[in-house]
Amino acid sequence: MKVPLSWLKEFVDITLPADELAEKLTLAGLEVESIDYIGLPLPAGERARKGLAPDTPVTGEGRIAWDRAAIVVGQILETRQHPNADRLLLATVEYGGPAPMTIITGAPNLKAGNHGQKIAFAALGATLIDPYADSFKTMKLKPGKIRGIQSEGMACSERELGLSAEHEGILLLPDDAPVGMPLADYLGDVVFDIAITPNMIRISSIIGVAREVAAITGAALHLPMPTWQTSDPPASAYVDVSIEAPDLCYRFTATIIRGVTVQPSPFWMQRRLRLVGQRPINNLVDITNYVMFEWGKPLHAFDYDALLARARSVGDDRVTILVKRAQDGERFTTLDDAERLLDSETLMICDTAGPVGIGGVMGGQNTEISTQTRNVLLESANFDFINIRRTAQKYKLPSEAAYRFSRGLPAELDPIGNIRGAQLMADLGGGSIASGIVEDYPRPQPQIEVPISAAEVRRVLGIDLSQEQILDILHRLEFSTRLEGETIWATQPWYRLDIAIPADLLEEIARIYGYDAIPMTLLADSLPPLRRNWAVEQEERIRDLLLAAGLQETINYPLTTVANHARLYPDRPDQAPLPDQFVTLANPLSSDRVVMRRSLIVSALEDMQRNLRHRGRYAAFEIGAVYLPEEGDGVLPAEERRLVIALTGPRQPGNWLGGDAAALDFFDLKGALEALFAHLQAGPLAFEAATAPFGGPRTARIRLDGREIGLACELHPRVRAAFDLPQQPIALADLALDPLLPAAQQATRVRAISEFPPVKEDIALIVDEEIAAGQVESLIWQGGGDLLAAVELFDLYRGPAIPAGKKSLAFSLTFQSPAKTLTDKDTAKLRRKIVQRLQQEIGAALREV
Repeated sequence: MKVPLSWLKEFVDITLPADELAEKLTLAGLEVESIDYIGLPLPAGERARKGLAPDTPVTGEGRIAWDRAAIVVGQILETRQHPNADRLLLATVEYGGPAPMTIITGAPNLKAGNHGQKIAFAALGATLIDPYADSFKTMKLKPGKIRGIQSEGMACSERELGLSAEHEGILLLPDDAPVGMPLADYLGDVVFDIAITPNMIRISSIIGVAREVAAITGAALHLPMPTWQTSDPPASAYVDVSIEAPDLCYRFTATIIRGVTVQPSPFWMQRRLRLVGQRPINNLVDITNYVMFEWGKPLHAFDYDALLARARSVGDDRVTILVKRAQDGERFTTLDDAERLLDSETLMICDTAGPVGIGGVMGGQNTEISTQTRNVLLESANFDFINIRRTAQKYKLPSEAAYRFSRGLPAELDPIGNIRGAQLMADLGGGSIASGIVEDYPRPQPQIEVPISAAEVRRVLGIDLSQEQILDILHRLEFSTRLEGETIWATQPWYRLDIAIPADLLEEIARIYGYDAIPMTLLADSLPPLRRNWAVEQEERIRDLLLAAGLQETINYPLTTVANHARLYPDRPDQAPLPDQFVTLANPLSSDRVVMRRSLIVSALEDMQRNLRHRGRYAAFEIGAVYLPEEGDGVLPAEERRLVIALTGPRQPGNWLGGDAAALDFFDLKGALEALFAHLQAGPLAFEAATAPFGGPRTARIRLDGREIGLACELHPRVRAAFDLPQQPIALADLALDPLLPAAQQATRVRAISEFPPVKEDIALIVDEEIAAGQVESLIWQGGGDLLAAVELFDLYRGPAIPAGKKSLAFSLTFQSPAKTLTDKDTAKLRRKIVQRLQQEIGAALREV
């Protein structure tokens, strides 16, 4: 939020330099992200930080410091036509110097014969911004003649002063601007840009920041409550208010202002609104924005005559405001000229003829303020902040009002906003205020009392504060307190909703005491023993190995949809998880993603779909949790750690060396898994033929030490189509990580490199068709013993030489001893043991070549 110091000083005494005040605010939790110096010179420290030369007038991008002697408030005494130019004028300007000066101007907002206007006058030698340069550039005014007449200065536009990009005419100042006053004193300002965290929405106003400045610095706070002058008949004679959705609207107040005139706002109000980043519109709309930035209270102004005409169209003699839920399928046109399709979770401000606004978000076209408005109904209301946040996101209607409502505002602020806004409308619009406020207040704002003690402050914050010091801090923050022995019971001020537990009070005490004042302390006890987090180490090890294998890690949002899970079951939709089998968010960020994922495969396919729109290859993995609901109220869901790997596209990306255009498939995935488990020293690993609703014919069950830990497959074509993926092989693996923990916790096993040569032999076996190659390999390892160093399947054959129902598997065997060179006799003995084991277990026979 932008905070002009000139506005802030209206409510609190500020004696600190701007940069020092910004530092104090930042240390107290109000982070000042930037400081904008408008027409004023930078402090030396700020100038050095920005790397600006000491003599430059530049204070930032598009900003300059105004020369106090050369740029002043001037007044036009006379304006006459230039004798040698039809579009130029000669203006005589009084500027507080020895004698008036003559300037030449072509400003369209000045006419021959004008006089009395106050302007920003720049004398010769003044530095201004060049309005005709393509980029930011300064210029110095020099003597010169225009069409034969000497110009002794310039009437400045907003662009030449760095106030805005406006250059169509000169800047005209109010009639009360003091002639000769340096413009830096009249219009110069310092604007803080303060980052507001969600729990500090109370500072989203000038008065909110003023309260903080007073508490932090001890400065005096000047905060008179708004008052008004009213007259009969009362507001209750014009309008009734009824809240039909008290769970979404806690309070609704309405005030009537009669006989207003819509016109431009005065210069001071427009100036302040521009400084906080708001565009002035007219006096009535500007007042609602002004009160919002001053007090933090969004208001909405309705054209009362439009409301009355609507009421009479349905046979009513008076306006009745109804605050209720919309009907599903109802349509409403908002102020931005967009028609919105509503649902029953949207809170609407209605009259007896229908909706007139979306509560807390935006009003409607049917009752908006126009130049013909003469009577105003001013709304100040309080809403459920969660509902406002969802509504603003649902209809994509971010606004300053929705920003404040969606973080929670105190209901006690409503009448203050009404009184302040109504009086400003009467003052600046020439109207009168109907006496009283019409309201419905079904859910009064609660008062919360929270205990704190010096002992608790010492225990948590590590600082020794007396009870009197704690009371002083709380009173500076406008808490009311009472004592019960050593315990202080603190009640938050009416404008705060963020204090509920002692920890909240401790944070406030630490902020105001000063985080920088809390002393450094050393641990008084011995350091606790370091215990290894095996699960984290295991995950990091897996990440390193898969990255080394050429895969890329993805981190996906765990929020997804029930429909995407159902797409994994193309042939058996009855097996898809039901909505009540998901962990559902009570307050989702997006209306279409309200459940937590039950499978990492869904996240992988969603991510693959997005990426394959831009590239033809995807080789990635994700380590994350799936969320499975547990039975029982208040029981947290089970969070199972899993690993998913997804591959598709060419085996190697194309490059100037050629690459490998063959498609990644199930066997690439299997190889990556085997390499991963080999480096993790987890095993034995086995793949068994299996089925899965989302898998094609190549689907395998993954077993570790005989325990099933996951699945690997090529994706079923119908699932691929359901996720709008290209027609190419997609290989997936999904496995649990917890079964790998024992391998992560054991010491790394190493084996000495043998000094003796290996012996390599091949063996071809005929086995039954249903015998898996993995089972054969496992039996070979068992028969070969410690001298068998490697086994690799290199051939699968079915043909005329092989009996029906049989297949031939050929393996390459590597024998090696750490103690001697193996002889033919040694390897023959090992080979006989392997064949014998295979014959006994699966009836395998040697194939004659």
